Amino acid sequence: MDEEKVGPQLEWDGDHGQDPRVRDLSRHQHEWPPPWEHPAPPTPSVASALLLPLGLFLVTVFTTLWAGAYQVNTEPVRGAWDFLVNHPGSLYQGLPFAGTLLGILVTHEFGHYLFSRIHRVPASLPLFIPGPPQFIGTFGAIIRLRSPIMNRRALFDIGVAGPIAGFVVAVFALIIGLSLSTVVPKGGVFGLHLGEPLLLQFFAWLTFGPISAGHEVVLHPIAFAAWFGFFVTALNLIPIGQLDGGHVAYALFGPRQRKVAFAIIPILLVLGLWGWPGWILWAGLAGIIGISHPPVIDPGTELGRGRIWVAWGAVAIFILTFAPVPFYFG
Repeated sequence: MDEEKVGPQLEWDGDHGQDPRVRDLSRHQHEWPPPWEHPAPPTPSVASALLLPLGLFLVTVFTTLWAGAYQVNTEPVRGAWDFLVNHPGSLYQGLPFAGTLLGILVTHEFGHYLFSRIHRVPASLPLFIPGPPQFIGTFGAIIRLRSPIMNRRALFDIGVAGPIAGFVVAVFALIIGLSLSTVVPKGGVFGLHLGEPLLLQFFAWLTFGPISAGHEVVLHPIAFAAWFGFFVTALNLIPIGQLDGGHVAYALFGPRQRKVAFAIIPILLVLGLWGWPGWILWAGLAGIIGISHPPVIDPGTELGRGRIWVAWGAVAIFILTFAPVPFYFG
């Protein structure tokens, strides 16, 4: 009994012509990927494409304003909620912090978004994540890619554009913020202290000159937002998984990115044990999400010398913005 074949069949007379599938492939032999390998993603609804990003952004504007105003509040209050209920008119005082922080984050995310559009990778608008006002009022933002990234050049450009764009804005904000900051004796400052990445130390020296061991800089809210921009930049450039640094490392090294990530994990654990415990949480989160970067469709594309130099620039940015102990109490 002949086996019945289910599904569409293609009839071809092998003696009188070429297989039409081969002819179709030959027309696209210089294209990557072939058209059938890159189906168009479904069109998102207006709610998910526009209303959701806008709503989350407006909520984040409020929570960062709340956080910024709460940081500079001098009235006796019993927490952030009590501050909001009894002093709602003071929210405008959070504008310097919220405006600077959101400016850095928006620039970072639109760096990703712009290069996603350049490389024709469908992407959502930035989705901001509101956070509690006791610290900064946000957990950052993400962009969702709606189709695979085709090649290493696209992966590199999309991954590195965000950190570089946000870093540039953070540098300008730091310069302005330090000009508004003050130097005080250490004995008069209690509570949360911030680690000092190399670039912050350099600009503080340019602004104030040598600072004696008995004094420290109290950052203006603009400078504090810039410091947080450095912190976010350094976190994102860690070459793990699908962090921005993971994108860049995979674009540079291909599957060897996994080895780089495995070398980073014990370093984070050591820093967590003898420095800031948050690095242990970060290493654990990386282990849950995955430390390896997924492959691109066309892995054979070369980056070129220009992108290699940009990659070295990203390494320099990481070194300049990284603080082994970003927070401590004293």
